[in-house]
Amino acid sequence: MVETREAVLEAREVRAGYGGRTVVDGVSLRVGRGECVAVIGPNGAGKSTLLRALAGVLPLLGGEVRLDGRPLAALGRRAIARRLAGVPAELNPAFSFRAREIVAMGRHPYMSLLGDLGREDERAVSEAMAATESEGLAGRRFDELSSGERQRIALAQALAQEPHVLLLDEPTAHLDLTHQTHLLDLLKELQTSRGLAIVLVSHDLNLAAEYADRLLLLDGGRPRAVGSPEEVLDYRVIEDVYRTVVVVERNRVSGRPRVVPVSRWSLQRGAP
Repeated sequence: MVETREAVLEAREVRAGYGGRTVVDGVSLRVGRGECVAVIGPNGAGKSTLLRALAGVLPLLGGEVRLDGRPLAALGRRAIARRLAGVPAELNPAFSFRAREIVAMGRHPYMSLLGDLGREDERAVSEAMAATESEGLAGRRFDELSSGERQRIALAQALAQEPHVLLLDEPTAHLDLTHQTHLLDLLKELQTSRGLAIVLVSHDLNLAAEYADRLLLLDGGRPRAVGSPEEVLDYRVIEDVYRTVVVVERNRVSGRPRVVPVSRWSLQRGAP
């Protein structure tokens, strides 16, 4: 696939890991403005490690990450936080703050040393909560919210940073089908309306294929395939990487590929 969009976030032969152990090796990726890339792969493939490397919170063992054309290593944490925001799989604040207070924490890169919210900060917080339809949660304590409500507040906090890039680690992991599609529909709207560059990690191949413009498939920490969902979700590649038999169909409404696992029991019994 030919990449024509301006690169907002770029990884060049990135190598990263922990304690001298390489987990991600040789990953290159360009993410354009208004583009969503989903990182997929089996457990232990290095998906979350790659996301941490892209965010600059995990030192690289090799390669380079560039943000808005500048090396990430040359930018300070405040400068990075004004351009890039991350949404963890689960947000666990140390204390039970109210939802609006959690969202306001996203304004730290812009606030003075006194930590006071100015008019622009209040505007950004209100707009972030409006965008995530979470205004009604503003006065509630975070630990009293449902999983879906917490995820909306975590996303609102990231949006309050007014970033160019959003990094999300398993954003739908603890959500039911309704809340999964609601959250991903919201991300798609933000991607389109705000021109956000989005990188999300997902174990759900079908949700990734439905919402992402491109997929990056990791296998053992190395890139196995990158391209459109149709290019990456080839049944032969998926069977080899996931070590299971699958059928790849086409969603009759969206036209996107859909991966259906085939049980060993069905294979043993044979076709009807």
